[in-house]
Amino acid sequence: MNLSNQQGKVPHAKLQSGSVQNKYPVILDGGKTILFISDKSKEAEVIRRYEARKKTRP
Repeated sequence: MNLSNQQGKVPHAKLQSGSVQNKYPVILDGGKTILFISDKSKEAEVIRRYEARKKTRP
């Protein structure tokens, strides 16, 4: 059985899927939750959406 490693064929962008390089952290729930966003100008919107979603869930 030949089990070769196929990573040479995977696009470079997919290999960095978990990278937080060039992203900005948004701290939520007093540090319990951290989201990384690529556009720092949307930080307030992310916080507002998270708080609204948190209020609607039981």
